[in-house]
Amino acid sequence: MSMIEMDKVGKQFKDTWVLQDITMSVEAGSICGLVGRNGSGKTMIMKLIAGMAAPTVGSISVEGKRLGTDTDIPDSLGAIIEVPGFLGNMSGFHNLQYLASLRKQIDDAAIRRTMEQVGLDPNDKKRVGKYSLGMRQRLGIAQAIMEQPRILLLDEPMNGLDNQGVQDIRALMKELRDQGKAILLASHHREDIDQLCDRVYTLDGGRMVS
Repeated sequence: MSMIEMDKVGKQFKDTWVLQDITMSVEAGSICGLVGRNGSGKTMIMKLIAGMAAPTVGSISVEGKRLGTDTDIPDSLGAIIEVPGFLGNMSGFHNLQYLASLRKQIDDAAIRRTMEQVGLDPNDKKRVGKYSLGMRQRLGIAQAIMEQPRILLLDEPMNGLDNQGVQDIRALMKELRDQGKAILLASHHREDIDQLCDRVYTLDGGRMVS
């Protein structure tokens, strides 16, 4: 089943087209890779799918609902896009607890399980402001997956992780794929793309080249 469909999507800012003629799909139970240099349009594609921006032309459908027509924001989507933002004076657990309170879909036990799943200690009282880049990245991934969304948008999820962290998150992504989730992954690491992705889209200058 196709979970994400983009049909001839373009995005323009003033006189500049940052995306042109983007057509792609992401199936349930698959990991699709987005590759390309910085500024090629990977992050903008994820922002459009997440409803954080609207396309200038073309259409985007998520789980069969057209964004901007049937819905403005996808129903079941988790994302880590650019640098995760958290409250620096609170612990990782309390940050996730606060975010979970906005939708009231999960309890504290689910938050604890998710933190452990990404290699964080839910009982750690350290403030997020004192976290290393790798710990902050793990927390961002926990935030993206904690409510068990059917779709995941992961923009450079391995940033800041050490070798063991990379292996842990790769294993987690394979597990999530096998659970039937649709995952769109942007990564600069060729190994991530080679080991994880069932399909790869290559961007250059805001256009698909393969």
